[in-house]
Amino acid sequence: MRKQLCDALLSRSSNENMIFLTGDLGFMALEPLQQSMGNRFINAGLAEQNMISVAAALAAQGFEVWVYSIASFLFARPFEQIRNDVAFHHLPVNFIGNGGGYGYGVMGPTHHAIGDYGALLTLPNFEVFVPVFDEDVNVAVSRAAASKNATYVRLGRTETVPGYPVPPYDRLRQLTRGDGGTLIAVGPLAGLYASAFAGLPITERPNIWAAAEICLTPDAIPKTLLEQILQGPGLCIAEEHVRHGSFASDFMLRLSSLGVYPKLFHHSCALAHHYDRYGSQTYLRKKSQLDPEAVLAVLNSFKEKAVQLR
Repeated sequence: MRKQLCDALLSRSSNENMIFLTGDLGFMALEPLQQSMGNRFINAGLAEQNMISVAAALAAQGFEVWVYSIASFLFARPFEQIRNDVAFHHLPVNFIGNGGGYGYGVMGPTHHAIGDYGALLTLPNFEVFVPVFDEDVNVAVSRAAASKNATYVRLGRTETVPGYPVPPYDRLRQLTRGDGGTLIAVGPLAGLYASAFAGLPITERPNIWAAAEICLTPDAIPKTLLEQILQGPGLCIAEEHVRHGSFASDFMLRLSSLGVYPKLFHHSCALAHHYDRYGSQTYLRKKSQLDPEAVLAVLNSFKEKAVQLR
């Protein structure tokens, strides 16, 4: 999604009020943006805490500020500066974290960002965007820029097969339809599951919904989704994030405020920072039972459990 990010920011770069800061990252991807912005493209070096304080100061002066780094370095090391300098002062700094979840795979837990949006959403005045497809990035950037709050855009890589018809952007949108339970997946995982399950018979195919934003007000949940949750055998929420501070936790609270309760519920999430071995994102997803086979097994179990509960 880095190319799409560069294109989206390039389309805004003629605005002399826009400033972009990077923590010594973005090479072989953001050079066109650097050439367009000139001295408004600032390499802050490996000094994330200082970079955030500078970004806050620029935002306080009315600049449109974007801050870019590897997701784990963007939220964890400078968390105090994000809290004190940005969130507490309600400054609209836009954070872009590349490689959310297990995106940096073999580089190990120091590079994994499986608690990023949960941590940031403990702070006031924050919004989180998790693009599902490459085509979502431009919309997420536009929505972040228009927000009066601080924003976090979590980038991954598109997981769909070539030729997959990408539906128009929405905070929650349905990707597949069927009778095999309801699955809500956050970010690129939704595309992975849609590609894997689209060819299943309708009796086994789940209703897959993609979440591109984390904090949803109850009125933002489509009525169709609520009906599927009520009428279906169960709900599974999958995300490359730890359980605490998860999208699932927030979403289930939203459902309870509406008096909507699934017959069965399962949360597929990042189960650990460390495993017995290092491995790719695909390997780590499998260890956390986030791979399509494991998630499909959960969805199939809903019908079996529903029969036992009768």
